[in-house]
Amino acid sequence: MSVNAELRAFYDSRREQIPADVRAVMQEAAQELADSGRAERALTVGDRAPGFTLRSAAGRSVDLAELLADGPVVLTFYRGAWCPYCNIALRSLGEHHEAVTARGARLVAVSPQNPDDSLTLAEKHELAFDVLSDPGCDTAKQYGLAFDVPDALAAVYTRMGIDLDRYHAGHPRTLPIPATYVIDRAGTIRWAFVDPDYITRAEPADVLAALDGLN
Repeated sequence: MSVNAELRAFYDSRREQIPADVRAVMQEAAQELADSGRAERALTVGDRAPGFTLRSAAGRSVDLAELLADGPVVLTFYRGAWCPYCNIALRSLGEHHEAVTARGARLVAVSPQNPDDSLTLAEKHELAFDVLSDPGCDTAKQYGLAFDVPDALAAVYTRMGIDLDRYHAGHPRTLPIPATYVIDRAGTIRWAFVDPDYITRAEPADVLAALDGLN
């Protein structure tokens, strides 16, 4: 099953469990983000990938330039471990980690979560790749992916027990649009997937094909 088929099946399985008023707020916020054109303005193929140095879940500093010195990088932005769709997408990428490294590339995931919560995610899914913390989505902003959650949606998250203020170390309203990039050793984005619909994610098979296309 493709990751997007799995994501859609998960959405369908829980849709009726979400109160109608909550679904309405979520749908309105999703449409507002799609209509904003932010995803279309995000960095894409041919753009230079902005550098960053971020802390990993294990407490290490990870620098993009140092990673690129060893080979291409697959960089994926996700909302956080509180998002079940992100967990499904990351688990799917993790299942293809060996195929990524076999192509000489590194896989790196970035979210606004603080490192302690990222570590919990890494342990839970036994991820073999770096999970990095991007407080306030400063790196996501450089890629054109950051947006502020509307008040109504923030209230819904609180109602659902999702404490973004705690998860995001005091930056509760800023999230990244889920995105995945393949960056070549020269630091140029060679493949990009950016979609404001959080239920839709990059297919690992497409990521691998993009890596194959670098040679």
